[in-house]
Amino acid sequence: MSRTRTKKPDSELTPQELAARRNGKVALICVAAFFGMVGAAYAAVPLYKLFCQATGFDGTVRKAEAKPTKILDRKVTIRFDANIRELPWQFQTMQASQDVRIGDTGLAFFKVTNPTDKPQTGRALYNVVPESAGPYFQKLECFCFSSQTIQPHQTVEFPVVYFVDPQFADDPETKDRSEITLSYTFFPAVGDDKNGKVAAATTPRIVEPLGGKPSRGL
Repeated sequence: MSRTRTKKPDSELTPQELAARRNGKVALICVAAFFGMVGAAYAAVPLYKLFCQATGFDGTVRKAEAKPTKILDRKVTIRFDANIRELPWQFQTMQASQDVRIGDTGLAFFKVTNPTDKPQTGRALYNVVPESAGPYFQKLECFCFSSQTIQPHQTVEFPVVYFVDPQFADDPETKDRSEITLSYTFFPAVGDDKNGKVAAATTPRIVEPLGGKPSRGL
């Protein structure tokens, strides 16, 4: 027959036993905090991404399922910006700016060239300025967040379909704004699976070799 072991109260412990018990509690707290921080680190990026996309926080462009049914007579100038970080690519906008009516859809193109002799894979992140326009500048189609593989000596054009939500004209922080800048930055893609391989989801509209005729590709 087994006996139930009762835990001594702290008042009955010797100084050595009391110190050991306290050290054990501290160790458990440290282990729990460590695994909690590890879990938070892995979850932080996707959770932050979902939060920003859902709210437009920090100038993040939101993803929409359908365009608005209301189109205002007022127009907003959309300016475009393209940047590269640690990639040997050439990345540029196909248009400096566009004037679109609030609520109406716009179509813009960005062009990427891989001048190297090897395939390169990158991933684009984006935001808008001013940050207060983030909740209202929404995209219907975009090449962001998914990995994009550009073959050697190819030029690829990516489309962005977007609109400015009519609530932009009612918000006290944005109603007097007449310009929005959409900025994209391409970074090297990181491994997307446990083997470190990059999952490329290339969605270009136009692909052509440098100095050559358009291919029949994508």
